[in-house]
Amino acid sequence: MSDLLVARRFALYAGVGAIGTGTQYAILIAMVRSGSASPALSSMVGASVGAIVNYGLNRRITFRSNSNPLSTAPKFAIIALLGVLATGVCMKFFATSLEFNYLIAQLVTTALVLGLTYLLNSAWTFND
Repeated sequence: MSDLLVARRFALYAGVGAIGTGTQYAILIAMVRSGSASPALSSMVGASVGAIVNYGLNRRITFRSNSNPLSTAPKFAIIALLGVLATGVCMKFFATSLEFNYLIAQLVTTALVLGLTYLLNSAWTFND
């Protein structure tokens, strides 16, 4: 795959992911402000909902996959679960250990998890 195609696909992945990320941030902010949960747990809940939103969009738009959804959905779910766990670890580290504001911690976490999940989904989930 050419570098241009990889860059285009990553831009699509990030753009499509912005919809799920918006969902994640809304849940994060609502849960933290209401005192329902810690930033780490709130972010993990938001990431879980965002992953559901992102599956269909990535399958159709980013990767234009013709693979059977019964094959790709479980793989995407495993990658999403890894992303949710990575989100929890990163948020705990940045927001608690380093005492970043939870929204700053979320921005850094989002960038890290975006790169990780893109690489894994490209190599495994949607590798036609």
